Amino acid sequence: MYRNSWLPEVFNDFLNTANMPKANPTAPAINVLESEKDYTVELAAPGLSKDDFDVNINGDGDLTIKMEKKTEEKEQKAHYLRREFAYSKYEQTLILPDDVQKDGIAARVANGVLTITLPKIQVQEQKVARQITVG
Repeated sequence: MYRNSWLPEVFNDFLNTANMPKANPTAPAINVLESEKDYTVELAAPGLSKDDFDVNINGDGDLTIKMEKKTEEKEQKAHYLRREFAYSKYEQTLILPDDVQKDGIAARVANGVLTITLPKIQVQEQKVARQITVG
């Protein structure tokens, strides 16, 4: 009986993500949501405050998020055996879609999440109502 042995190996290689590491394993997780009125960017920021962030629009019109944990130097009484959510410094630039109203962008930090709201430009269709004279 002939058995096609390459097929399972191809699928195992494709589906096994252990060989495909995250692009930046120390980067915080980011969610991007879209609704009719806006885009929302959520960035995991456990233990950080609003003073730890710098969010701006750069010269190219892209959104730049900089995060740096400002900590005082103090003696470490315990050492970590495993530490996965300590981001000391991070920077991300996101290219904004053309329909973002850049002067309406807002950001806030709550419950360990930085939330940036990017309102969409609202295009209002002008409805022309008028009487047409039949000649």
